Amino acid sequence: MKNIVSILFIAFLLTACEKTVDLKYKDNQSRIIIEGNITNGPGPYFVKITKSVRLTETGTYPTVDDAVVTISDDAGNTESLAAMGKGMYSTSTLTGVEGRTYTLTVQAEDETYTAQSTMPQRVPFDSIKVETDIITGETEYSLIPAYKDPLSKGDNYRFVMWLNNKLLNQHLVQNDEVRNGVVNTVRLEINDDDIEFKKGDSITLQMQCIDKNVALYYRTLALISDSGPGGGTTPNNPPNNISNGALGIFSAYTMEEKTTVLP
Repeated sequence: MKNIVSILFIAFLLTACEKTVDLKYKDNQSRIIIEGNITNGPGPYFVKITKSVRLTETGTYPTVDDAVVTISDDAGNTESLAAMGKGMYSTSTLTGVEGRTYTLTVQAEDETYTAQSTMPQRVPFDSIKVETDIITGETEYSLIPAYKDPLSKGDNYRFVMWLNNKLLNQHLVQNDEVRNGVVNTVRLEINDDDIEFKKGDSITLQMQCIDKNVALYYRTLALISDSGPGGGTTPNNPPNNISNGALGIFSAYTMEEKTTVLP
């Protein structure tokens, strides 16, 4: 009986000591997100402008449809992009050329944002090498993009992958910091937690030659986010090449695609 009384007394004290805690935090501010690309392929090229949402909000990112967007290069060419709606802006005459530096300027909501990116020289993408290993009776696949890195240092590569024509939301980046001027033998660091490769799967890789600032952005993004191409913009802020505190990235890159079928 004494034990029961003691338990009830302790429960009463704990209940009496309860206090509602009102958690307060500094709400994050909405920020502009700019995503733009120039490639060595035929245009048009696109810039997408949206805004991030506060922590207390949910839903899709609101678009910015009344910005003034221009892209120029170091050869004296300048073009004002046409607004297409839903935050999209398009070129009509600009051409992506290897070795040129491109400058993006966005005027939106009484602010000006600028970004620069230099399109590297294209490194030929030879093939996709597939290696297999049997682990606990199951076949594990490794993908190695085969390309010959130039003798010049500082080359960076990004790979975008499709599995059976479905875009995978992963960031895959390589460079020549350790192995310069040789044929690549390093496999892609694919997060296969949500991916099950199997015999007969079709794999398409797009190899992008990117500049160092773009490479840093994607390397950092791979560490802090599971969101890859097609997966939207991360709410985090990896180091990018856009001024005035904007999120996103502007990239001028060469591209080449290869497809293989898993054996």
